[in-house]
Amino acid sequence: MTATGLSGRSVFLVEDEVMIRMMVADMLEELGYKVAAEAGDINEALRLVQATEFDIAILDVNVNGKVISPVADLIREKGCPFIFATGYGSSGLPEQYRDRPALQKPFQLDALGKTIEAALRGG
Repeated sequence: MTATGLSGRSVFLVEDEVMIRMMVADMLEELGYKVAAEAGDINEALRLVQATEFDIAILDVNVNGKVISPVADLIREKGCPFIFATGYGSSGLPEQYRDRPALQKPFQLDALGKTIEAALRGG
């Protein structure tokens, strides 16, 4: 499966679980995206948001027990789309971001691809 017309876009990935981060990175590459940067904690993510160019971000909601909101705030300021990955459902999203797309963990390749495409198209 490839990302229709969106192949080659870059993704910033924030996930504290190393194995999950590696799996999602593999899924992104299979879909035709490239991983611009990966972060496993909030401070690293904040630094990378400012230092990295990317087209979209995938953000774990709970990173080492901390809510991802400061990272989402910076990405919103940059004007980049982002989606959340969560095991808690939409009720687990930060309140100010409950209108953003969210992937329920664990998610499949097809769901990841469709969610990214919709977010990149502004849907």
